[in-house]
Amino acid sequence: MPYINVSTTAKIDDKKKFLEEISILISSLTNKSKRFVMAKLNDNCEMYFDDESPSCFLEIKSIGSLNPSKMAKPISDFVYERMGIPLDKIYISFEDVPASLWAWNGRTFG
Repeated sequence: MPYINVSTTAKIDDKKKFLEEISILISSLTNKSKRFVMAKLNDNCEMYFDDESPSCFLEIKSIGSLNPSKMAKPISDFVYERMGIPLDKIYISFEDVPASLWAWNGRTFG
């Protein structure tokens, strides 16, 4: 934990590099080890957000360490810089998950 799920209409050529870079970003924003960040990418997908222009939806889940008001801008800037998607075509959902509802290595965190 944390977990980031990226869905976008953009086609990402170097998926491994993108996933590593966004994992590093999320690690730094949550102050959690990159070792525990899981990242998923669903690129080149069909989405509609007011029209058919490029868009992106990011879901970020973590046990604590989320500060949406401070994290939204650097994450949006990252998406714009890497994919060229305008800030007004990016949605981000943040979810603080209770430790008792998150498991790893065969057991929950709380």
